[in-house]
Parts: sequence; structure tokens; C-alpha cells
Amino acid sequence: MENKAATKSTFKWTKIDSIPLLIWIIVIFITWTFMHSADHFLRLTPESLGKYYDYKWILIAHITAGGGAIISGMIQFWQKQRNYSRRLHRIVGFIYLLAVLTSSFCAVILAFTTAYKVNLPYAFSLQIWVSVWISSTFIAYYAAIKKKIQLHKEWMIRSYIVTVAFVISGLIIKIPYIQGLGSFEELSPSLFWMGWSVPLFIYEMVRSSKLISK
Repeated sequence: MENKAATKSTFKWTKIDSIPLLIWIIVIFITWTFMHSADHFLRLTPESLGKYYDYKWILIAHITAGGGAIISGMIQFWQKQRNYSRRLHRIVGFIYLLAVLTSSFCAVILAFTTAYKVNLPYAFSLQIWVSVWISSTFIAYYAAIKKKIQLHKEWMIRSYIVTVAFVISGLIIKIPYIQGLGSFEELSPSLFWMGWSVPLFIYEMVRSSKLISK
């Protein structure tokens, strides 16, 4: 009974809980907007899929699972939800892990096949991105197994930053000013790097500043 009480507390809605809820809704909207731009792939025709035609189900699984990872991962950062039920936190965390594994596995296949049809820098940037994605998520999961809670939180943040990197770079490249700087083939490799490396650097700066100020 004590263990049960320690892993679950009374959930009482307060005004401050509207903030994480609003953030989650915004994340869902942004994710839906990004995924909606890929609706044409669902026609499953050679014209709509282009270079992805031979890997159409891999592409669809990558996009779908990626969206699931973004939405489920965001829930994990709601502290009240974590405190309310650790079991629910673990379930959602496992869903996030499965979504990342599915999406990243598909991303590996695409990064070593269709990506080369764009150019080598594009393929290489995707390969590095998915490597960081898989490794950061694995470390977060392994830290949770070892009960290293603080380490788990830190690596979950890193994992989630890399998770949303593709959306960040995908939205940035749609900005008219950015499009005016060059072609997709020229810009996308740099934007992929920027999508995860810059947010990770900012996170490390914030985390380090907190440690220094203690």
C-alpha cells in the first residue's frame, strides 16, 4: 500500500495545469500541420511518391510513428502527470520508445537509400541525425531502467529535441525568405543539422548555467 501511495497522488486540476495542456495542444497542431503537408504521399502513386515509391510503406510508417513520438513525448514533460501515476508515465514512455524505434528504423532505411537521390550531404546529415536520435533515446531508456532518474530526465529532453528536429527544419524550409536563399538540395542538409544541434546546444547552455549557479 505504501508503494502504491508513493507512485500515485491525487490529481487536482488547477489553473497552472492549463499551461502544459496548451503547450500539448500547440504541439499537436504543429505536428498535424507538418504531417498534413505529406498527405499527397497517401495517394500511393509513382507520381505522388517519386523517389519514395519503392519504399512507400517505410515512408508512411516513418511519418506516422514520428508524429506519435512527438505527441506522446510531450506528455512526459508534464510533471503533474508524472507525479499522479508513475505507471501511466511508464506506459506513455514505452509508447514513445516504440514510436521512436519504428520511425528511426524507417529513417535509417530512407537515409541509406532514397536520400542519396537528393545528394550526399543530404544523406549524410540524415544519417547523423537518426544516429543521434536512436542513441539519445536508448540512453534515456537505459537510465530509466537503472533508476537514474535525473539522468533519465536529461536524456529524455535531448531525445525529444532530436525528435522534433525534423519538424523544425521542415517548417523553416517553408519560410519564403529561406526558400529564396537556395534550392531544397542546397539548404536542407544545413537545416537538418541546425534543427537538432542548435536546440541541443541551447539546452546544454541552460542546464550548465543552472549547475554553475548552484
